[in-house]
Amino acid sequence: MSATAKLEDLEKELLAAVAAAGDDARLEEIRVAALGKKGSVSELMKGLGAMDADQRKVMGPALNGLKMTVGEAISARRQSLHDVVLEARIATETIDVTLPARPEQAGTVHPVSQVLDEVIQIFGDMGFAVAEGPHIETDFYNFTALNIPPEHPARQEHDTFYFNEREDGSRMVLRTHTSPVQIRTMENQEPPIRIIAPGRTFRCDSDQTHTPMFHQIEGLVIDEETHLGHLKWCLEEFCKAFFEVDELKMRFRSSHFPFTEPSMEVDIGCSWEDGQVKIGAGDDWLEILGSGVVHPNVIAAGGLDPERYQGFAFGVGLDRLAMLKYGIPDLRAFFEADLRWLRHYGFASLDVPTLAGGLTR
Repeated sequence: MSATAKLEDLEKELLAAVAAAGDDARLEEIRVAALGKKGSVSELMKGLGAMDADQRKVMGPALNGLKMTVGEAISARRQSLHDVVLEARIATETIDVTLPARPEQAGTVHPVSQVLDEVIQIFGDMGFAVAEGPHIETDFYNFTALNIPPEHPARQEHDTFYFNEREDGSRMVLRTHTSPVQIRTMENQEPPIRIIAPGRTFRCDSDQTHTPMFHQIEGLVIDEETHLGHLKWCLEEFCKAFFEVDELKMRFRSSHFPFTEPSMEVDIGCSWEDGQVKIGAGDDWLEILGSGVVHPNVIAAGGLDPERYQGFAFGVGLDRLAMLKYGIPDLRAFFEADLRWLRHYGFASLDVPTLAGGLTR
């Protein structure tokens, strides 16, 4: 029998053994017996050196082909066996999703998500709708339309995340506030307007009370009759509902924001007990948010007539609200995905806050 005929017989024998293998262990035995250091194919390849040139030209490719064929057959059979095992597991292993989770594996709602739901509940009861916008904004929506001049510090790269310059020289920016949503709403909606704009915002800042990415919520009211008295009532009712107190001292301090005139910082009465702040009682003051009457230039940038329409706006950090209400000392922990922290400060997934049932349970 010729050498090539013997190789053909060996190939048939090995392929038959591979096809008959019932598990990974048997396949490994076949692989070692054929392709291992002392395997049948490996021993034949060792003999190539003793052959003359003409024999090597024939046997070399034949042996390499045999080695490749057997190796591929073993890999295919192994995958086939794995598929069979997987199908059997899928057929027999089931999970009853109606069963309650084990307490140690139950997830919790992040404090920021909880506070967002609470704020939406409160302003929704006042007739506010939720509006959203893109995280990546143009210079116009993030700065120019909001009456922020070119020399304003907020436009500098030490405070703002810019993208690379485009062909026309403009640069997109990660929004530094949710105020661009106010402009987009005025462009697309006829007054009266009453919206809140929650979402992520981005600034180059990081310490115990600041992070490069944080959450903010802003409010906007535009109509023909709104005045400062409406703003003060709205913020007072919000703070009392959010902090769940019956009485709350508030003061409005004159400030400056490019997009409002007049502008006011809002402080609420509080006291400090054992290093913890208590809202609603005491003689101390705590700054909580910024507000003011919408600047006529901003109303005009939104496509409305500032001679006819007026309104007010306000903004507050959701993360800061969560820290104040739930006694969380460090803002950076909000974004560290520490399960211990989440289990401690998190909320049960089914305890959805409502004004009727109570914001906090």
